[in-house]
Amino acid sequence: MPRPTRKPHRILIAIAVASAALALSACGSDEELDPGNVADAPDYSRLADAAPPALAELYATGGTVVDGGVAGFEEQIAALEGYPIVVNKWASWCGPCRAEFPFLQSQAAERGDEVAFLGINTQDSDDAAETFLRGHPIPYPSFSDPEGDIARSLGAELLPDWRICRLAGESLLRFGSASAAAS
Repeated sequence: MPRPTRKPHRILIAIAVASAALALSACGSDEELDPGNVADAPDYSRLADAAPPALAELYATGGTVVDGGVAGFEEQIAALEGYPIVVNKWASWCGPCRAEFPFLQSQAAERGDEVAFLGINTQDSDDAAETFLRGHPIPYPSFSDPEGDIARSLGAELLPDWRICRLAGESLLRFGSASAAAS
């Protein structure tokens, strides 16, 4: 299996620092924002050619809400063994989740050939999530988690919540708007 060319820990540190700053800036905001909309989204087309097969397969289902529950999510994590994985728990109605989408979009466009990205759409309807994703494209899929089962399996209680995982999906770093502010 091809390995990322850059050292994964450097990539993870860069993502962690930038997302912590983003998370802190989103706390307490009640502004109506529409960041990351179609007009502002990056071009993900290079990922099709630049990403190794495991990541290219993941991104082939980008911008979709997929079923599968905890078992399907764990299967996807296992298929990405050897790559760092950024897991983002979000909901279409969550203001801080929406505010962080431009950062996720830019990081996926920039680092998606070395880092896997996955979403968990929780406490939301698939219709609302799909509508949001049509207007705010991302190159990776989001697992449907209306009852929060996948999120609970990760211990992800807050919205938004981020995990950086590797190997068998163990969380290496945890952060998100509320959890970053609390730590």
